[in-house]
Amino acid sequence: MRSQAARKSENSYHHGDLRDALIKAALREAEQGGAEAISIKALAKQLGVSQPAPYRHFADRDALLAAVTAEAFRELSAILREAMAKPSKQSKLSRLAQATLEFGLRRNGIYRLMFASRTVSCAAKGSELQQATHETFGLVIEALEAPAVGFLRERQALKIWAALHGVVMLAEQGLFTGEAAHATREELVEDFVKETKAALAVAIKDARRRKKAGA
Repeated sequence: MRSQAARKSENSYHHGDLRDALIKAALREAEQGGAEAISIKALAKQLGVSQPAPYRHFADRDALLAAVTAEAFRELSAILREAMAKPSKQSKLSRLAQATLEFGLRRNGIYRLMFASRTVSCAAKGSELQQATHETFGLVIEALEAPAVGFLRERQALKIWAALHGVVMLAEQGLFTGEAAHATREELVEDFVKETKAALAVAIKDARRRKKAGA
């Protein structure tokens, strides 16, 4: 029989509070060790609830990971949106790219949960997690500050997102210091930004020229 103290601790969570508490606690664990650090049993003990209690909100560990990853993407989106909104001489894409780099390097455990686990690839279509990732990618497209011409923006958005991910992961593994290129990570990211904007401008110009020629 559970003790009165245990029942009282569990009953202190009402109307989804435990769900939110589990997500927040799991994010803290992921900060230190990525997805591998998240254990429902350990989280229940940490929060002072019975081991079955978390399963009222999450069917299994995968469901918890999906909710935690969705929250991480929402946090990243909020950071990127704030960076893009700040008055600056830098382009929106530059601000977004540098904010992404800073997030990836400072919160690497969370970043690995988002981009180096299979949680996102296993997300159901239309799920909370898929919607959160689409929101983040939508900000990359918005940051390009270019008109919609076919899927040219989406293509360049994917390219720079892949490039940013590469820099973060290489840096996290200690494989990129910038010494070989005599450039800092931030300078390399700025190169990506300039190249992306230039390539998109050329692609849009060519597409419009071809459309005009075929009219």
